[in-house]
Amino acid sequence: MSVSENLLKFKAQLPDHVTLIAVSKTHPSAAVQEAYNSGHLDFGENRVQELVPKQEELPNDICWHLIGHLQTNKVKYIAPFVHMIHSVDSEKLLLEISKQAVKCNRVITVLLQIFIAQEETKFGFSEEEVRATIQKYNSGLFPGVEIRGFMGMATNTENHDQVRAEFRKLRVLFTEISVVIPSMKTLSMGMSSDWKIAIEEGSNMIRIGTAIFGHR
Repeated sequence: MSVSENLLKFKAQLPDHVTLIAVSKTHPSAAVQEAYNSGHLDFGENRVQELVPKQEELPNDICWHLIGHLQTNKVKYIAPFVHMIHSVDSEKLLLEISKQAVKCNRVITVLLQIFIAQEETKFGFSEEEVRATIQKYNSGLFPGVEIRGFMGMATNTENHDQVRAEFRKLRVLFTEISVVIPSMKTLSMGMSSDWKIAIEEGSNMIRIGTAIFGHR
């Protein structure tokens, strides 16, 4: 099937409250354009050096999501246009995003990445760290950002009970913190291998690549 057919077929499976981020990393601009032509606007990229040229080539109303690990020295390249940064995994990065957003006279929407997996290769705030950062956010320390929610990646395992438990833990934390931050509306959990479990556990944003664009 074509990219647009894959996309429409996948979206038909989703509840109305779930936002689909079509992960276009490593795929050409033409594939993104095809998905866009079918009416989809939200696309996710992992690398700044791939995102910037695509943003320049493709329609201006695309909502670009930076979903991969982001280095502080790369923030300035995407600050003028990025719709949302999902992978904010440290206070240092949050400060830099705020700084660059203010320079661009805009507020950048972000998700704080929470460490929930049993894998050292994953990034993210601990529960203690995120509570401390939220206090600083509420005191006005990061004027250039709006914290819209949390993102988390479960352990890459066939043990669905473990994946479910990790997603559930993040949902509980999200529910707790959203009481003190009214803008907390987005819980981004779930990729190709675990999106159904993620939605069952409260996710309202998922990140899907292969099912839409095919294998790289």
